[in-house]
Amino acid sequence: MSEKFDVIVVGAGPAGTSCAYTCAKQGLKVLQIERGEYPGSKNVMGGVLYRKQMEEIIPEFWKEAPLERPVIEQRFWMMDKESVLSFGYKGLEWAQEPYNNFTVLRAKFDQWFAEKAVEAGSLLICETVVTECIVENGKVVGVKTDRPDGEIYADVVVLADGVNSLLGKQLGFHKEFRPDEVALTVMEVINLPKDKINDRFNLEDNQGCTIEIFGDSTKGNLGTAFLYTNKESLNIGVGTTLSSMIKAKLKPYDLLDQLKNHPMVKPYLEGGESAEYLAHLIPEGGFHSVPRVVGNGVLVVGDAAQFVNAIHREGSNMAMSSGKMAAEAIVKAKEMNDFSETGLNSYKDALSRSFIMKDLEKYKDTAHTFENYPQYFKEYMPMMNQAASKFFTVDGTPKRDKQKEIIRSMTKEKGRMRVLQDIYRAWRAVK
Repeated sequence: MSEKFDVIVVGAGPAGTSCAYTCAKQGLKVLQIERGEYPGSKNVMGGVLYRKQMEEIIPEFWKEAPLERPVIEQRFWMMDKESVLSFGYKGLEWAQEPYNNFTVLRAKFDQWFAEKAVEAGSLLICETVVTECIVENGKVVGVKTDRPDGEIYADVVVLADGVNSLLGKQLGFHKEFRPDEVALTVMEVINLPKDKINDRFNLEDNQGCTIEIFGDSTKGNLGTAFLYTNKESLNIGVGTTLSSMIKAKLKPYDLLDQLKNHPMVKPYLEGGESAEYLAHLIPEGGFHSVPRVVGNGVLVVGDAAQFVNAIHREGSNMAMSSGKMAAEAIVKAKEMNDFSETGLNSYKDALSRSFIMKDLEKYKDTAHTFENYPQYFKEYMPMMNQAASKFFTVDGTPKRDKQKEIIRSMTKEKGRMRVLQDIYRAWRAVK
């Protein structure tokens, strides 16, 4: 392929396709390269897509996109071995346009989104691996692929090649990420009739529910699990940081099997048939792990830039926004005919003003705090379940006496000062 492009986008996940679509809509000549058999074949996320950021790219996309269910309820479980302390929110306003978020199956959604970019004018090539960036005089000018005569040139290359971006590493934008900067998530899609899903989750046909699970789902290690409703299937998954997995000698698929057989989870899955297993690395490092994102002739977006807010399970929305902002910076650079780092730096400026960097900065110490102080998952979540059990058990004991006993048992075991220190440390990590 000898022709030169304005933009080469490496990767066809939400970040890459957002960039390709936005650039193509502005009349730029775009090539998008995907290593998988099709967009979405190599991508994994729990399955929640946020409306706001996607709508900024394709207005009213929900009228044609292959979505599963609008989410009307979000639950959070603090899990112990035989119990959960649950809280959440259910609102029928989320069941109406323009909606809040949706459950999706990535294999379907990513293909649809990439097709929209193709309709806008982007050229998509699948089953092609970009092996390295072509650098001349300190500027990225194209990519090498594993195809014969596979050198392709462009004014700008956008790295949307995922959490372990080999191209970013090649350019020196980041080193090998540490085990505490990435999480390994395993997920299973379980087919289940629509009526059973509706009955078990108290939903109607066009309503969805998400459950985020903490505590025993990861055997008290830093991480989360999830259970999401699709039209006629469930997404269930669990992930922990690689560092936690190594320390505790955990096997990811063992964690998933234990979660599926937990007495609080198992009834939701009963009678379901396994349709697909998936595993993927997820960025976990947050603000402190964000690599260099702008260079001469190159930008970094999505997971490759560590744009994931694990606390709020936000990744796809950050990916799409970063892809759109990268495209807008490329359009400006094209107008100036300046594809140097200076010419592309409006991307970095836009990021710093956006919710992406502001939210990552807000939670910059959260993951490290909870990993360095494992008592939050290993000790406090079981204690919260035990406290709830004591308080809500009707045995003739006055409620005030129950409150005193709960506080006394917590502080006796750990010491009042240590409990106060732990509460303050957790507040500092999420404030």
